[in-house]
Amino acid sequence: MRRIALAGVVVAAGVAAAAAGIAGCGPAGERGAAGPAARIPARQLERSVAGAYSFLSQMMDRYAAGSAPRLVQSFTGGALGRQHFTASETYDDALVIDAYLAAGTPAGRSRAEVIGNGLLYAQANDPQHDGRVRAAYGPAPLRSPADVTATDTASDVGDMAWAGQALVQLYAATGRNAYLTGAEAIGNWVQAHCYDARGPGGYTGGETANGQKIEWKSTEHNIDMYALFSLLAAQTRDSAWSARAARARRFVAAMWDARQGRFYVGTTRDGETPNSVSPEDVNSWSYLALRDPGYAASVGWDVRNLAASAGGFSGVSFCRGDRTGVWFEGTAHLADALQLRGDPGDSARAARYLSAIYHAQAHGPGNDGLGIIAASRNGLSDCGGGSYYTSLHTGATAWYILAAGKIDPFSQISAAPDRSRGPKRRGP
Repeated sequence: MRRIALAGVVVAAGVAAAAAGIAGCGPAGERGAAGPAARIPARQLERSVAGAYSFLSQMMDRYAAGSAPRLVQSFTGGALGRQHFTASETYDDALVIDAYLAAGTPAGRSRAEVIGNGLLYAQANDPQHDGRVRAAYGPAPLRSPADVTATDTASDVGDMAWAGQALVQLYAATGRNAYLTGAEAIGNWVQAHCYDARGPGGYTGGETANGQKIEWKSTEHNIDMYALFSLLAAQTRDSAWSARAARARRFVAAMWDARQGRFYVGTTRDGETPNSVSPEDVNSWSYLALRDPGYAASVGWDVRNLAASAGGFSGVSFCRGDRTGVWFEGTAHLADALQLRGDPGDSARAARYLSAIYHAQAHGPGNDGLGIIAASRNGLSDCGGGSYYTSLHTGATAWYILAAGKIDPFSQISAAPDRSRGPKRRGP
């Protein structure tokens, strides 16, 4: 999986229209998790999303401002703040880029470019000089090669795929070739180092921090790579990317558990045997990326099996093994997938999930009224040796923005340079 454990911690928009759809569905837990919810006026939700953007901008400007290329510290406050954890997770940087592009404003696009330039700078100054990016970096402004400090040197396929997707999104929004070139370099690195012929094929997980090849294959990673390859194919019209996307998709299809209506997390190290663990994101992301009705039941699997309600908060957990708290990033994934699936009852359930995140923004442990905390309690397990905490998280905040606007980050966000899709959005 793309998540990494460090010191026992997983370090893992048409707003007005969306707000109108959510009005009347209040924050879960306002009168108790199972009780009636207060009404959320559409304008109030708009202000909530604007606050989320303010949090992202505060985190982005923590060490520098203006056009200086830089990456964004992923967490602040709570247990991770007390541990002085300041890393910028590459996956989170990609999500922040997507959220800024979803704002549909020149200021949002400019901020997205600053972070994208930071990713390109880190890529260009990697010791291997082979197109890869690492799992996490220090958030200092990148003014010289010495400023590029990888805090986690793993070459993780999921992280790289998200970085590549974000760079393609930036190319689509700006027309700047450097972003497309950087994304292609990532895709070529994965093809060269992670192509796998065992079992259902697909791509392996990358390389560990000490450079060892990861032998297992992740359904989530292959979903991510399918999206990256598909975006590259759309922008370049190169059939090689289409073929690679098809290969990643075939692996994902092979991990489908038709009996339970969900996806296996991937394979064991033999590259063939399915791993029976099923986290939230593999099921919601599969629908967002594939939009295939044949696998749409995966979204319902998450709803039925990962529901969590505790301490006045509700939503979903990361995994079935620990439903004692709410994982807010995953709750946003699922809200987004439900809205875009659009089956009977999906819209109402998505509204309840978004209302729950809205409630956490204002009332969660250690809240600042702007950002979204990673989890409703400290130590929420990922069922794989890591935990989520109540620290404010850029990734969870970005997913909230995307879900509030019904934005699918696996598809093209911006229609063309200097144009945004749909109505103007309240953001940066």
